[in-house]
Amino acid sequence: MTAALALVTSLMWGLADFGGGLLTRRMSALTVVVVSQALAAAVLGAVVIATGGWSEWGGQLWFAAAAGLVGPVAMLAFYKALSQGPMGVVSPLASLAVVVPVGAGLALGERPGWVQAAGIGVAITGVVLAGGPELRGAPVQRRTIALTLVSALGFGAVMALIEHAGTGTMAGLFLALFVQRVCNVAVGGAALYVQVRRGRPALPAEGGRRALTVALPALAFVGLADVAANGTYMLATSYGPVTTAAVLASLYPVVTALAARGVLRERLRAVQTAGAGLALVGTVLLAST
Repeated sequence: MTAALALVTSLMWGLADFGGGLLTRRMSALTVVVVSQALAAAVLGAVVIATGGWSEWGGQLWFAAAAGLVGPVAMLAFYKALSQGPMGVVSPLASLAVVVPVGAGLALGERPGWVQAAGIGVAITGVVLAGGPELRGAPVQRRTIALTLVSALGFGAVMALIEHAGTGTMAGLFLALFVQRVCNVAVGGAALYVQVRRGRPALPAEGGRRALTVALPALAFVGLADVAANGTYMLATSYGPVTTAAVLASLYPVVTALAARGVLRERLRAVQTAGAGLALVGTVLLAST
């Protein structure tokens, strides 16, 4: 069950990243973050009311709030790094986020068997290679590397935090996800306000408000896919070891690369194909008992 839920997580995160990447070609990354998360928060708020989720209010929600505060910072650092440096460097480095939850799981006493340990190593290698690391070319600025590592640390922290945000019930899960989204919108909205004050528009350069309205279904998909990914990851960690769930959930770069191949007809580089293959091998090893 852990493996299946974690793989669903990677699918949802991969599709959300792909959709978000397409949208940021037409509008500000901050606008994508704020609007998509606000739409998701609205849906979750209705679900929380319908399921009586408010009764699950407790101290564990501080973990959800912390994840909601860290998430937008990590996302914005990632987008900024992509705008400054080659994706072939930024993407693999950002995928190192998996080290944080895996390290947390090991620190808390999890000890995978030798087959699972081998699967962790193989899968992480595959994830990094699936990003298409550029081994040659112009040197990357230190600022870009720093931003990418900040985003990796942030993404990893979110994975480590949301594991502890639920109460074990579905109502508690929805409430934790709602709190996380509200904090996402608060942080992203504040950053968007600062951006507008500095003269950078929040609306798309072409089409303005109408273009944003047309993009609302796509923005809702991105936000809800991210919610689904967080939810299935929380469930995955409740059924099995964090080390397994974190690695399998981090296969989303493979999903994003395959989506780009299928939708945009982007050709996968040899190193990406090899990485996808290694990720699949690692998945089989991790799912074994």
